[in-house]
Amino acid sequence: MNTMEGAEPEFAPSEAPAGSDVPAWAPERQHRLLWWKEALIVVAFYVVYSWTRNLFGSNKIAADGIPDQAFTNAERVIQLERWLGLYHEETVQDWFLSYRWFIQVWNVYYGTLHFAVTFGVFVLLYVKRADVFPRWRNTLAAMTSLAIIGFAWFPLMPPRLLDKPCPAFDPSQYGGACIPSRFRGRGEFGFVDTLADFGGPWSFDSDTMASISNQYAAMPSLHIGWSTWCALAVWPLLKRRWTKAAVLLYPATTLFCIVVTGNHYWLDGAGGLLAFGIASLLGWGLHRWNQARLDRQYSEAMTAASA
Repeated sequence: MNTMEGAEPEFAPSEAPAGSDVPAWAPERQHRLLWWKEALIVVAFYVVYSWTRNLFGSNKIAADGIPDQAFTNAERVIQLERWLGLYHEETVQDWFLSYRWFIQVWNVYYGTLHFAVTFGVFVLLYVKRADVFPRWRNTLAAMTSLAIIGFAWFPLMPPRLLDKPCPAFDPSQYGGACIPSRFRGRGEFGFVDTLADFGGPWSFDSDTMASISNQYAAMPSLHIGWSTWCALAVWPLLKRRWTKAAVLLYPATTLFCIVVTGNHYWLDGAGGLLAFGIASLLGWGLHRWNQARLDRQYSEAMTAASA
């Protein structure tokens, strides 16, 4: 049984597992969620995440100013997608580039909902699903940690940067236009940097964003991982079928967004789903281990009190 901070605790005979030494009179162990503790965890984790993410960010390029590793990894992703028949991101983007307002909407979507919706669901879980909140919190933390590992070991140049100038020739850019590639069409890949060309709530070209962002943090896509986390976490709270169906559109819509804006490949989305799946196993496993540890401590304390 879980109780929220400030709520009156409910006591019941202990439901200890068979073989436990907890006396029959002992109240059930309570697990309380402290909002300030959860807030501190979020802030501390985000600071570490941002620092680590940027440590392996756009400033980690070759001494000659050419991001060879990020570009080479992009070629590997493109090659695999071609083999799988998935390499159609540029075609999808082309279908909508003539609708300026439409692209601007997706630029705003990409830059705002990723954090706003995730934060909102995090708070909603704390309030409405306190009994499973720790499991979902652990999953979110584990998924983000796995993404950091991916960013560090597999820096990936997103589609929007493939035709951008190299930092060696333009320090404000992080592209790979100066790098020869057998995957280029008529001299270029053809992707458009929609945020730079169409506008949005922020710009990667600003000095502030350039200093705090990792331009090559594309694999796995946390936009997909976090949106999937949001959809599945709120699913049990929804009563009507149409709302359950609608919430599943959120990760699907996000997948369209990251492709049409030129920020990710299809495989980045698959990587985000994989990160979510592994993180779910880790997060829920950690929760079970921690509960078992606290149960043992409680059992020992109650046994000592009854002696």
